[in-house]
Amino acid sequence: MAGGGGRPLRALNVAEKPSVAKAVSGILSKNPSSGGLRVREGRSRYNKIFEFNYAIQNQQFQMSFTSVTGHLMELEFEDRYRKWHSCDPVDLYHAPVRKHVPQDKSDIEKTLEEEARKCQWLILWLDCDREGENIAFEVVEACLRTNRNLNIWRARFSALIDREIHDAVQHLVRPNQLFADAVDVRQEIDLRIGASFTRFQTMLLKDAFVLDFATEERNVILSYGPCQFPTLGFVVERFWEIQSHEPEEFWTINCTHNSEEGTATFSWMRGHLFDYTCATIIYEMCVLEPNATVTNVRNQEKPRYPPHPLSTIELEKRASRYFRMSSEQTMKVAEDLYQAGFISYPRTETDSFSVRTDLHTIVQEQQGHPTWGSYAQRLLDPEAGLWRNPSSGGHDDKAHPPIHPTKFSAGESGWSQDHHKVYELVVRHFLACVSQPAIGAVTTVDIDIAGEQFSASGTVILAKNYLDVYRFETWGGSMIPTYNYGQQFTPTTLTLDSGVTRPPPLLSEADLLSCMDNAGIGTDATMHDHIKKLLDRFYATKDSNMRFSPTKLGEALVKGYDDMGYELWKPNLRAMMESDMKAVSMGTKRKSEVLDSCLQQMKACFVDARLNKEKLFEAMDVFFERSNRANGNEQQAIGEVVRKCGLCQESDMVLRKKPDGNFMVGCLGYPQCRNVVWLPGSVSEATVTTTICSTCSPGPVYMIQFKFRRLEIPPNYNVDHLGCIGGCDDTLRQLVEICGTGSRTTSSVPGRGQGHTSSSSSAQQSNYRDQGAWQTASSAWQTASGSHPSQSSRGRSARSQRAGGAPDGESSIPCTSCGASCNLRTANTEANKGRKFYSCQAQGCSFFVWEDNINSGGTAARGGGGRSASTTSRRGGRGRGSRGGGRTNDVAFVSATGEPISGRCFVCGEPGHFSNVCPCRGR
Repeated sequence: MAGGGGRPLRALNVAEKPSVAKAVSGILSKNPSSGGLRVREGRSRYNKIFEFNYAIQNQQFQMSFTSVTGHLMELEFEDRYRKWHSCDPVDLYHAPVRKHVPQDKSDIEKTLEEEARKCQWLILWLDCDREGENIAFEVVEACLRTNRNLNIWRARFSALIDREIHDAVQHLVRPNQLFADAVDVRQEIDLRIGASFTRFQTMLLKDAFVLDFATEERNVILSYGPCQFPTLGFVVERFWEIQSHEPEEFWTINCTHNSEEGTATFSWMRGHLFDYTCATIIYEMCVLEPNATVTNVRNQEKPRYPPHPLSTIELEKRASRYFRMSSEQTMKVAEDLYQAGFISYPRTETDSFSVRTDLHTIVQEQQGHPTWGSYAQRLLDPEAGLWRNPSSGGHDDKAHPPIHPTKFSAGESGWSQDHHKVYELVVRHFLACVSQPAIGAVTTVDIDIAGEQFSASGTVILAKNYLDVYRFETWGGSMIPTYNYGQQFTPTTLTLDSGVTRPPPLLSEADLLSCMDNAGIGTDATMHDHIKKLLDRFYATKDSNMRFSPTKLGEALVKGYDDMGYELWKPNLRAMMESDMKAVSMGTKRKSEVLDSCLQQMKACFVDARLNKEKLFEAMDVFFERSNRANGNEQQAIGEVVRKCGLCQESDMVLRKKPDGNFMVGCLGYPQCRNVVWLPGSVSEATVTTTICSTCSPGPVYMIQFKFRRLEIPPNYNVDHLGCIGGCDDTLRQLVEICGTGSRTTSSVPGRGQGHTSSSSSAQQSNYRDQGAWQTASSAWQTASGSHPSQSSRGRSARSQRAGGAPDGESSIPCTSCGASCNLRTANTEANKGRKFYSCQAQGCSFFVWEDNINSGGTAARGGGGRSASTTSRRGGRGRGSRGGGRTNDVAFVSATGEPISGRCFVCGEPGHFSNVCPCRGR
């Protein structure tokens, strides 16, 4: 970056938040040559533009300073995958994703594009961590759309104070693509894994159980997060440890000795014994020879070291322990203090100061404080000998220093109690970490009673040092009387006491943060979000002592995955992912390599979990009652299991009632398995019985007692029917073809004498096709009955060999019933338009046959309840259908209005359609 004079350049500066843009602009515009700070509006009313003049390495710049509000872009699936029922959740592991600017941030994007067009430089002032680097590249992408020649720089700073900001702008660096790539990897992994498991869990379980913890069950999301779930696992695992604990009684021997100097309490070196008889024998030996002999006296100085410099996780843990403040609230307050310039950047893994950091200057700024100011003065006094360079905790994220005070404050008027507490903790912690350790004199006395060893110790604090300022810690200790080697005395008390083992306590927030940190779950900037998500999703609760317990839902989900034998709730998988993401940020692994391996691994986990989903049902059954709702489709399960699903071979097929009142038999594995048998739309009631069909296999297939609406079925069908959905039931198949599977309302199925046009019939049929109901029903029955689509193709190929090409009426065949001539005609209904058929013209004769059926070897038959070999259902039409079994070549026409043994529509007299869809009806 070369400097020089000449004509001023224009630079667009972009911060991560409006408050940071305002603060940095205020600092940089203080110099006399700045021309003053000017403010104008941008496209977004929340993201103003600050203008001033500034020199960077002797080069004059006209600076424009604006901001974003966190991430400018969002990662999401393409539109066709975004709806929950749009695809199988497993498809989300390879579905296309895209980054885009959401509507609520389009004004910010336009501001960046407009301002970048006028500038030569782009200076990024985003937070100096991986997330900030990723946002920086989102800003770069927006700006480059209108100006491909921008000179792009990065300002690295850790505090909103003058010296940090001026130093950052004079030592600009290039943005780090590797840091941004690591965040891209995390975003895509979390999106794909979270969306797939969340959809799977929610659609599988939400409607199947009564979730009594939520007031609005329909809005419940049973979310899964790669970090969130292992965090829940820590809570549940500790809870199970407590529940499984069995108290066990133990015995111990206690000894005390009073003297003029005080009382000493001696502990048994064995600790305790669980065998009462053994403990009693040893105790009786001691009682018989109670004289105690001093066998050892040790005096030594022992240091107590101050804490390491403050990292984010330590800040959250200590605020929780000292103030009972949640990690989420701690970070919110710390962010406020940072943006106001009082503390350094609060998201850092670093717990060691650089040798370049001017620690003395930081201490000097605190000398005027009424509480700890005098301690700061002692620290800076060489004669006091209190100063000590801080120790290193061994962590350095290479982005930010440890959290420390950056500006003096005796308390601002607008601060809440939490702001005072966090600022005090940061200051006192910093002063403590540059102080000498506390020194204590520890005296340990060992005694022997009848061969049993006992010990007592006492501590005298010789120098408090850092404990003088770090009021949150104490060094408890007490003096013990003076003892000499070989001294003998008789104990004042010697007792055999019993006790019971106790389980560990519930995890506190500090404990949970430690577990996450040790296992590599989350980052310093995200851990508090994962904990908050547990509470928001009703997976865990936190009591007044800041300790976590799992809810019934949280425990059930972990139990379900645990019973699968696939430890999705354990931290191992996520810890490996976090390690890989770090490797991407360091350049030791490629972005694509990590994405492929992580997603392949988690896809295998997902597939395995779905195969074992019954374990989730069993676990939920332990804690929740079953509901009347079926999962995934807002339908009601109204009966028992009908049969095992023949498609997925895993789940059961259950009788359901849809919201529109119609019935179906669907697989419980929905949406992963979409096997369904649609039932006639004329069903008013349906109940699964205990009767098993003797024909259908594999069984058992339980029969269903149906009740039909009389006005919607032909008169020759019974209202009550014991039917089977396995494929053997001709009556059900006929009624599906006659009545359809959709809603049957007064407007769509008029009674005799009511108006009904062809257009309304056509619209109704089109609606069925759109829903896929008719095709699904036909294919389900065809599969069950064994008919094959090839029959219709054979019929069509044979058609050209008989009566080919003759006009209607010119080609004829003899009627097999009365011997009269049957002329060739063409159907003009929507379902069979253009299809040829022969019909007898004799008065009272009902003979009729389709040309393609007779040409393929079929024979005509009579009878309203006979069998049909029509291919209409396979073509998506209504009113006729193919059927397997029995006399497959027989041909008959079933009247939907009950006209007995008629081969024609009773309204217009034309064959090829039913009267309920006749275009002439009602004329």
